[in-house]
Amino acid sequence: MSHRNARLTVHGRRLLIERVRSGRPVAHVAAEMGISRPTAHKWLHRWRTEGEAGLHDRSSRPRTTPHRTAAATEDQVCRLRQERKLGPARIGPILGLPASTVHRILARHGLNRQAFLDRPTGQVIRRYERSRPGELLHVDVKKLGRIPDGGGWRVHGRAARPNRRRTTGFDYIHSAVDDHSRLAYSEVHADEKATTCAAFLTRAAAFFATCGIHRIERVLTDNAWPYRKSLAWQQALADLGAAGKLTRIYRPQTNGKVERFNRPLLDEWAYQRPYASNGERTAALTDFLHTYNHHPCHTSLGGHPPISRVNNAAGQYS
Repeated sequence: MSHRNARLTVHGRRLLIERVRSGRPVAHVAAEMGISRPTAHKWLHRWRTEGEAGLHDRSSRPRTTPHRTAAATEDQVCRLRQERKLGPARIGPILGLPASTVHRILARHGLNRQAFLDRPTGQVIRRYERSRPGELLHVDVKKLGRIPDGGGWRVHGRAARPNRRRTTGFDYIHSAVDDHSRLAYSEVHADEKATTCAAFLTRAAAFFATCGIHRIERVLTDNAWPYRKSLAWQQALADLGAAGKLTRIYRPQTNGKVERFNRPLLDEWAYQRPYASNGERTAALTDFLHTYNHHPCHTSLGGHPPISRVNNAAGQYS
């Protein structure tokens, strides 16, 4: 990348080539552009041998690094990191390496942060994103305790609700998140039966269609019974022309888009404030979804809202 005081940017190099090709002497062009003749000839040579690509900056990485740590030692560092979850300060004394060298090795292999690793296996987490809206839909269900009329312990304190075993039942929040845009849709239901899941998928597809996602190609779910065995679920997929896909058992990372959505769902809606009743919390879900989908807040999208990634929704968010 050119520094801020550089005499030649990519545009300036193109201008240099154009002036020389017009028949003017290289020395004259170099003088008026404030560069030396060797520099001018360098860019001319690169352009003649590589074409347009030769006018762009090259990597400053050396062609060879003769003092780089041996591959066998790097393998040992990576193995200790993945199997024992040790950091540079612990791995260094074991292998007789400076901690700084161990850190560079871990960074080179993408192991320098524990968050990059799958805790049970130590394997590097492979993050993915589909290339277009509707290509993959993540679906999941979150179970929440219902709020009694007048408010629960968050309103009255735990002392006023001493019997923790007593419950008013549970709500099941069914959610669908588009893999590419992160556009989300949720509904609150009294169960997670097959017919409920199938009807939710149909309504979710209708919601995404109103936002410009007219076709759902695949639906990714966990291995719950309604998704594996239910004829109603299979019929809902067939009606949409979508294929069903299951995650690996005990691997929620595969369905990570909707699993990650569950965090703001809880923090910014379910537990955002004390509610006086279960109906009040349910009614607040619509406002939360609008804020999540239409207002800039997503670091994975460069700070833009999910609706900005849907083709026909440009300019609809603020």
